Amino acid sequence: MARKALTRERIVQAAIELLDSEGLEGLNMRTLGDRLNSAATAVYWHVQNKDNLVELAGDQVWHEVELPSLEEHSWRAAGMLMARSEFEMMVRHPWLVQALGTHLMGGRGKARHDDHTLNVYEQAGFVGAQADQAAATVFTFVLGNALGEAAGVSLRRRLNREGTDADQLISNAMAHQGEIAMEFPRLRARLAVVTDEDYSRAPDQSFEFGLEAIFDGLQNQLADFRPATGED
Repeated sequence: MARKALTRERIVQAAIELLDSEGLEGLNMRTLGDRLNSAATAVYWHVQNKDNLVELAGDQVWHEVELPSLEEHSWRAAGMLMARSEFEMMVRHPWLVQALGTHLMGGRGKARHDDHTLNVYEQAGFVGAQADQAAATVFTFVLGNALGEAAGVSLRRRLNREGTDADQLISNAMAHQGEIAMEFPRLRARLAVVTDEDYSRAPDQSFEFGLEAIFDGLQNQLADFRPATGED
């Protein structure tokens, strides 16, 4: 049976799958070549190096973000749909959060996303730098929430590679933190109402709570920008 032709598209897709399972530290050309049933050296005919591959993979996953139609949704609904879709994408690909801080990420996928984002906030009524600021505020919130998810995945992967029982070690650490928290009145009160002794865990629906608060704030800013109408 003939081998499938090696293309940049196949290489990038295989790299995404390897990154999802092994993280940035687990990506190497030899392992990638094995996945593609190809020599590692052949990969270099299609990508420059490992960093270039991470950048290509990172740009590709931005195509997964939903770009809601502004003819079918209000600016607020479209912006919130995009934020949720961004968060879900980053949780699916936790290595991307780390890569954003270590690689020069960009390309058509990210540009497509950014262009639609600006359209959302310009349609809302934000102008120039205001649209950039609104988009950056929402993105920073999404990124911060995804960072916590990505950190948990990375920690468990590292502990498992070291031969440690990740679940047991994390459980022990949480118990120790709980003991320290009992020395502080507000943390002690919180421990009285949580069942897993992890006072640092955010309550359910915290992402939605924060997202609603941000869009309430953006909507209030728009009201301040617009002159009052009607009779005095």
